[in-house]
Amino acid sequence: MAEHGFKKWIITITVIMASLLELIDTTIVNVSLPDMMGNLGATLEDAAWLVTGYAVANVIILPMSGWLGDTFGRKNYFMASIIVFTIASFLCGNATGLGELVAFRILQGLAGGGLISTAQAILIETWPREEIGTATALFGLGAVVGPTVGPTIGGYITNHFSWPWIFYVNIPVGALAFLLTYTFVKETPRQVGRPVDWWGIVLLAVAVGSLQTILEKGESEDWFAAPYIVVLTVTSVLGVILFIWRELSTDHPIVNFSIMRHRSFSVGMFTSFVLGFGLYGSVFVFPVFCQNLLGFTAQQTGELLFPGGLCTIVMMPFIGKMLNKGVPAQLMAAAGMFLFFVFTWMLSNSTLQTGQTDVMIPLLVRGVGMALLFVPLTTLAMADLKGAEIGQGSGLNNMMRQLGGSFGIAALTTLIHVRQGYHRNTLLSNVNQYDPELLGRLQALTQGFIAKGASLLDATQMAYKAIEGAVIKQTLLLTYNDAYWISGLIMLFSIPLIFLQPFRKKMKAVTDAH
Repeated sequence: MAEHGFKKWIITITVIMASLLELIDTTIVNVSLPDMMGNLGATLEDAAWLVTGYAVANVIILPMSGWLGDTFGRKNYFMASIIVFTIASFLCGNATGLGELVAFRILQGLAGGGLISTAQAILIETWPREEIGTATALFGLGAVVGPTVGPTIGGYITNHFSWPWIFYVNIPVGALAFLLTYTFVKETPRQVGRPVDWWGIVLLAVAVGSLQTILEKGESEDWFAAPYIVVLTVTSVLGVILFIWRELSTDHPIVNFSIMRHRSFSVGMFTSFVLGFGLYGSVFVFPVFCQNLLGFTAQQTGELLFPGGLCTIVMMPFIGKMLNKGVPAQLMAAAGMFLFFVFTWMLSNSTLQTGQTDVMIPLLVRGVGMALLFVPLTTLAMADLKGAEIGQGSGLNNMMRQLGGSFGIAALTTLIHVRQGYHRNTLLSNVNQYDPELLGRLQALTQGFIAKGASLLDATQMAYKAIEGAVIKQTLLLTYNDAYWISGLIMLFSIPLIFLQPFRKKMKAVTDAH
């Protein structure tokens, strides 16, 4: 039964608070890695497992979170996830070595996967059927804003305190979320006496864990040049095939693929993947673009991202109300994808003189686009699910968005690597000793350095280094512009997928049918 009044809102605040723990921790560690490396005596390659381990554990648990909620009771599983996440946060802050910290981050990821999907399922059951758009919009605040503000929060805490505090801040929030969940969230019946699909659990962990590790580490390992990436690729392919076969042939699957019979959900899996690609991919590229090329500080970059996130927050309730009033979700999602393309197109026209005011408008456009995307796409995907299918669908839907983000980051990282080499070779082909323009610029630079007191030999070397620096900057500019273009085109070409989902006059929630 749906809740009303004060209880409805306190449950909403509770589950959003808990899901924000997981969503912010997805990216909060990134900016603190240098401090952790110095404190723990780790290399960047080793420290990167703090991010990879969390992401792998998170993706493994997401598709089975629906089964866990049904088996132990959704409220019990949610409270257990909060407790484990909070304890793991304390252990992360007290870790004395990299191995300990990676292990505790994996524990955090396992608990975090249960938080995000179970929170969404609880929220859908809490709100009345006619207000599903508003409920999805409220949940979307955390899902969209959390990964965006994570690096900003992490940078602030690391600069003003120390890196363990990025984990310690989770403790009071986790304690409050547990207390509110225990007090206000209603119990759901447990499905007792069901045999455990152990083979399904093992195959799922192997398949999804291998795939996520490939996506996280592939580029840094030069993909198939590393033997363990080849092994993981074979493992992931076989694991996926065997897992699907197992789940379709057993009477008590850990992931119920029968929910794919709903056209809205099966298409929604693909659109969630695209949403993750755009959301996480753009969050990955933009800070690197600003700091490595335009010379912005981490704090300036975080401040630039904040207004766009605020724009998303302001828009979310209006999007929910438009859904409740019968505005087709497909039309809003299509508008969101188009606005995301506009955002990437505007940034793809950046120059080396681009300033903070030049990127502000594109980021505001992205903020509106993300609000138009997340709420309608999630609502469309979950519209036909009932009872226990809600938990299963929420887990799978969130997993696809997370995998989409991993694919997006891996693809854009590889694209940047490849196009950087291409653009550098193209630019260097125009740099030769017979080019009058180059000779004139070299001479002007050399004379300038001599005027500042350098010898002829030193001035000449400095002039060549200045030319090399200009080539590097132009190479990076062209490369990042390519990355924006590709991200935008993928989103633009995905618009037809949305219209494969059935139109409804009003989007209604599905409530638990137990």
